[in-house]
Amino acid sequence: MHNITMYIKEARYDLLSLWRTPSFILPAILFPVVFYILFGIVLDFSSGASSYMLVSYACFGMMGPSMFNYASAVASDRAHGWLTLKRIAPMPLSAYIFAKYYSSLVFALCIAFILFGTGAFFADVTLVLWQWVALLLVLLIGTLPFALIGLLLGLCLSDKAAPAMVNLIYLPMAFLSGLWVPLQFLPTSIQYIAYGLPAYHYSQLAHAVIGSSQGHSPWLHIFALVIFSAVMVVLIRWRYQHE
Repeated sequence: MHNITMYIKEARYDLLSLWRTPSFILPAILFPVVFYILFGIVLDFSSGASSYMLVSYACFGMMGPSMFNYASAVASDRAHGWLTLKRIAPMPLSAYIFAKYYSSLVFALCIAFILFGTGAFFADVTLVLWQWVALLLVLLIGTLPFALIGLLLGLCLSDKAAPAMVNLIYLPMAFLSGLWVPLQFLPTSIQYIAYGLPAYHYSQLAHAVIGSSQGHSPWLHIFALVIFSAVMVVLIRWRYQHE
């Protein structure tokens, strides 16, 4: 019970610190919503594009908080000695890691609800209840590999370099995975690159819920994400032990 209380308190305070950081809240929530309104609603370039782009920009939006929260916060805590203090404190380090992921999921949930509401009310996106629920679950669970990317970057980079490096990875990966423009509209060479990116497999699982994936088996995408996550965990453990 004492350990559970520590996990809850750490998660609560981490979320509170993010709510008091407008520089994190505004870009995390506004970017995917504005992009979806522009490309999925205003520039609706084909029939059914609104629902397709809703899923794509939900993936894009929900990847961001996990990567930025871990990378920026962990790098900053390392630089200011807070991570060292937490390592020697009685509190388990897993509570610290859990708190970051909890905060990221809360923001991801906010982004999902805003995008779902925007798509339903302004773009006539119509899904049955089980699709809305399944889509939300896939989107939330699928953020784990990107949280691991952020954690690894936070352990490797300085507090000044981490946010910039996240942008250098996050934005090109989203574009190359077909999250901004449907993959079939991109050059063939870029389409092949997408197969090696976790964001592509993440988005394909989400698209499979509404029947707009490229047709590959969902198990293939799950396998790719599990392997990628396992590699990230190995690298994180190695980096943490040598920190």
